[in-house]
Amino acid sequence: MKLFQKLIAAPAIISLASGFAVNAAEINSTDLSDYSNSNNLVSLSDFKSDTLFPGDWAYDSLKDLTNSPKFNGNSVTRLEAAAELNNLIAGGEGLMNGAAINRLSDELGSELAIMKGRVDGLEARVNGIEAGGFSDTTTMSGSAGFLIGAESKDGDTGEAAMFEYFYEVDLNTSFTGDDNLNVEFETGNASGKGVGGTLDWGSDNADTLKVTDLNYTFPVGEWTLAVGESMDASKTWPNACAVSNTVDSLGDCGAGNSVDLGGDVSLSASRAFGDGWEIGLGMSADSGETDRGIFTKEGDDYYGIALGYETDNYGFTVAYSMKEKTDLEFGDNTSAAGYKASFDATDPQTDSTYYGLVAYYSPESTPVTFSGGIEFTDPEGSGSDETQWTVGLTTDVGEGTLAATVGTDGAIADNVDETLAYDVSYEYPINDSMSITPFAYIVEQSGTTDDTAGFGASVSFSF
Repeated sequence: MKLFQKLIAAPAIISLASGFAVNAAEINSTDLSDYSNSNNLVSLSDFKSDTLFPGDWAYDSLKDLTNSPKFNGNSVTRLEAAAELNNLIAGGEGLMNGAAINRLSDELGSELAIMKGRVDGLEARVNGIEAGGFSDTTTMSGSAGFLIGAESKDGDTGEAAMFEYFYEVDLNTSFTGDDNLNVEFETGNASGKGVGGTLDWGSDNADTLKVTDLNYTFPVGEWTLAVGESMDASKTWPNACAVSNTVDSLGDCGAGNSVDLGGDVSLSASRAFGDGWEIGLGMSADSGETDRGIFTKEGDDYYGIALGYETDNYGFTVAYSMKEKTDLEFGDNTSAAGYKASFDATDPQTDSTYYGLVAYYSPESTPVTFSGGIEFTDPEGSGSDETQWTVGLTTDVGEGTLAATVGTDGAIADNVDETLAYDVSYEYPINDSMSITPFAYIVEQSGTTDDTAGFGASVSFSF
């Protein structure tokens, strides 16, 4: 009798032996007669015990056929014995011990059937779990970091030492293969700028995990479009900035209002023309908070355009943008007074126009990349233009990367003395997913105030 036939017959025989009625439609009498005439018919007396003991023929047979430590002189359950038998069958031992395997299959046929049912049920549950899991087109990536640093502001009166952390998770899903839905979560305790508000490091979510970006990118003909909340208007634009800065005011190659135009509710578009050329367009508005609708005089509106060209060794991006700031004079709206009181004095509510240029150059004969940029600001009605610039280099030193950057401490008005910021860092990879970066910096202060200076190290994890 074949093993499959025995697995079918064994439960039927057990059912007869235990006194249960078997429906004639379920078991054909002729087939049952054939089984009863077979020399391989399982004896009903074989099912008297749920346990096999040393001396039982099945126990001793399995002990001879397998090296399992289960058969060490102690009793085993019939299901345990069936599991060992199943391993023998799967391993091919049945080809060399056919008679013994057949007899054991008769003996433990019921238990083998029970095991098969349990495995099938487990597979069904696993398939159900997988069906409710992440889409095959959804990927997750993340990063985390710790930073410890010390800073001195205005001599001994402003000394501070900080321990800060940052955590971010990105989920990306494609529905057509050419699009991408991005959801970004982050938290941290560094108020968005590390160690005294000087560094370009951290998150201002105050230990609360929040959705910080939600956007969707998709193709439309020759164009790539992106739309989203908390998204930069320049998300899809070309950007040739390759500066690795530590001080926040040195970021974006000094062109953070033009080439790297920010935003909130934004639409960004770009198109490549071949031979390294690419153009980008974008606009952004406030998120439609109470009394501050999208593209209305009560909210901030941004518009910009960028043109870029890149090769393997060099590239540049030029950009123009305009920021229309909140109109403070809109009737007797009582909410406006609240907005007036909440405005940051460092962010004057004046329309401004920006012109930016960033570039990089990597000589073929050296492992050095030079990069930098400059941005000119024309604030409406101020009578004084502003300028900011940044220059930096990165180079491989040993297994790590050394970076040094210098530039203005933000935008400097033409009638104000220029103050500079300097930083240096060395990123050393511990492994493919971890790195440590010691750093030091100096930020000049105007007047008689002592310069701000600091140093520290950060550890970054990517997964």
